[in-house]
Amino acid sequence: MSKEQSYVLKAWEVTVRKTQQAKKRANSVFGTVSVSPHTDNDTSTDENDDDTSTNRSSLEEFYHAERVLPNGDYYTGQWYDSFPHGHGKYLWTDGCMYIGDWYNGKTMGNGKFGWPSGATYEGEFKSGYMDGTGTYTGPSGDAYKGQWVMNLKHGHGVKSFANGDAYDGEWRRGLQEGHGRYQWSDGCHYTGEWKNGTIYGKGSFVWTNGNRYDGCWDEGFPRGNGTYKWDDGSFYVGNWSKDPEEMNGTYYPSGNEGNLEWDPKDLFDNLSEYTICSGERVPMLPSQKKLAVWNSSKRIEKPRRVSVDGRVSVGVDRAFEKMNMWGNETGEEGTDLRKELDAELMRLEAEGIRSLKSSPVPMKLPKAGRKQGETISKGHRNYDLMLNLQLGIRHSVGRQAPAASLDLKPSAFDPKDKIWRRFPLDPADYMLSICGDDALRELSSPGKSGSFFYLTNDDRYMIKTMKKSETKVLLRMLAAYYNHVRAFENSLVIRFFGLHCVRLNGPTQKKVRFVIMGNLFCSKYSVHRIFDLKGSSLGRTTDKPESEIDSNTILKDRDLSFIFRLQKAWYQEFTRQIDKDCEFLEQERIMDYSLLVGIHFRESSVAGDLIPSGAKTPIGESDEEACHRLSRVEVDQLLSDPSRWASIRLGTNMPARAERTVRKSSDSEFELVGEPTGEFYEVVLIFGIIDILQDYDISKKLEHAYKSIQYDPSSISAVDPKQYSRRFRDFIFKAFTDDN
Repeated sequence: MSKEQSYVLKAWEVTVRKTQQAKKRANSVFGTVSVSPHTDNDTSTDENDDDTSTNRSSLEEFYHAERVLPNGDYYTGQWYDSFPHGHGKYLWTDGCMYIGDWYNGKTMGNGKFGWPSGATYEGEFKSGYMDGTGTYTGPSGDAYKGQWVMNLKHGHGVKSFANGDAYDGEWRRGLQEGHGRYQWSDGCHYTGEWKNGTIYGKGSFVWTNGNRYDGCWDEGFPRGNGTYKWDDGSFYVGNWSKDPEEMNGTYYPSGNEGNLEWDPKDLFDNLSEYTICSGERVPMLPSQKKLAVWNSSKRIEKPRRVSVDGRVSVGVDRAFEKMNMWGNETGEEGTDLRKELDAELMRLEAEGIRSLKSSPVPMKLPKAGRKQGETISKGHRNYDLMLNLQLGIRHSVGRQAPAASLDLKPSAFDPKDKIWRRFPLDPADYMLSICGDDALRELSSPGKSGSFFYLTNDDRYMIKTMKKSETKVLLRMLAAYYNHVRAFENSLVIRFFGLHCVRLNGPTQKKVRFVIMGNLFCSKYSVHRIFDLKGSSLGRTTDKPESEIDSNTILKDRDLSFIFRLQKAWYQEFTRQIDKDCEFLEQERIMDYSLLVGIHFRESSVAGDLIPSGAKTPIGESDEEACHRLSRVEVDQLLSDPSRWASIRLGTNMPARAERTVRKSSDSEFELVGEPTGEFYEVVLIFGIIDILQDYDISKKLEHAYKSIQYDPSSISAVDPKQYSRRFRDFIFKAFTDDN
């Protein structure tokens, strides 16, 4: 549809809406406009008009009706104000049938829809759509029982296929997404994560012979770290990929003899036989079935005689004259309507031109990045370092406690003693995550510190190499840090769980220091965008073209194109906690920290376009009608399930709205937050304060003095902790605001 046609359509809708009350007769099918059925001997008189006006109110009452409509459709059931309303049965000429609840001419409530092929849907309807809980049974034996949203499977559901396969799990926009279990007809099954209808993420595939694969998947095949186990106890651990160059691992036989001739490629050949059944397609969506009462002209016929029991006599509706929407050509009423439409068109055209000039380019969902990190396997340059680190942690955490003593020593009050015990962690889980059979993954440094980062296989913990100066800062502030996180349960500062040092063998006896932190983005929600926000502008942009930015790219202050709107209660808690955390860091003379923000966009189209909240549902009878957008209320009902609110706390899995912003000028050096556009996206936010081990030492003071000669001192990251705290808060409270 062209822009001009869309303006005409909008103007038409507005004009008709304004005149509905005054011209209510034009909205009724059988009993509002005073026109008699056309016959050769029929004449229109004032007396007929008076009779019609007298009986109009009675026609708009709630009653039972049976009607054969002009195109041959048949309806029997409750009727109100010229539309099916209540409980009724509608038969289309093509063989489709609906029995159930109606509301103002639309299927609404519980009902059953049948197709000529024998397929049926029984469950909840909303505004003509299959929406709610329902069961679809296909003609060839496919069946789905679960949640629906606007004709699409969305939520939890169970589907059985005609070939004997079955799936039980989460759905999103008609495809498997989330956690689910798929069982093939031969008994093999997969349990784990899904995305866009394919196996993606972490999961386990179990064969009927007892063999199994546990690990990471990508588009239905192993990709990344994983373990293949035989029923005899043998197993193969390594990095999996279709690319032979990326494939590496180690085979561990259960005894002296093992299947040494086994090739990991055999697993891919075997899995290629197990495909995901697509199932049947719904032949004709219920929302695409139009009622003949909407296609007939809006004219009244003479009221039929009503029987004693309130039924209207059955008969075929007579032909109606075409309604003149503008009234009399020479009448004042038609002229006024045309003037109103012209004025509405001019206003909409002007608004459309302004919006075309100012509206930003539609946003797309960032492409999914590859799983972060390089698996540290045998032969890796840091393989020995990883083993020594794991051995030391296993010894430190897993060693037996000393014999009980009644002597009270000063160390009993020392917060340095295994501070990870102060957090709600199980020591066994902590040790297994870091020192288990699965190898760590090494990440390249995302910042300028030169540190290396290691990620555990379950993504729960991140291990970072530290400079000696950072170690001293952590030890110095450890007591205050402990008191702060104990006093403020919702503190946003990064959680530290352990500090370790490994002395390497060799003539230099080099020490490598590690700190173990919680992984901020260990969440059930995939992170689509990451921002590292400090409040400074100098050098705070990512020098990557848009085509190279993926979900793993860390964007900076000047890349920010959103304002995050939190619910009022959460926003008040957020501002209070930011103030407390900044005061703590300011007292410890810490600067150069940042707020790391991860964004999960709730809604996107199949083509990858982000769908703004409150987007209007398109009108038409196209095949794409099943892909209508969800309103904000419907999204909140589905994705903000009250049963899931227990997992939400400040900075973790927080539902919010992100309003898109645009900058007035791309050359504006100090404009960190752009102008809001009114375009909102439903998101889930994950955020926390990181990099809290840089104090304002002599090197930072020299950096500030040197850069102040060349640049504006307020734009430099290295500033006094008090000034840094104030600038950081000012910026964060502009980027985050109350959703009122």
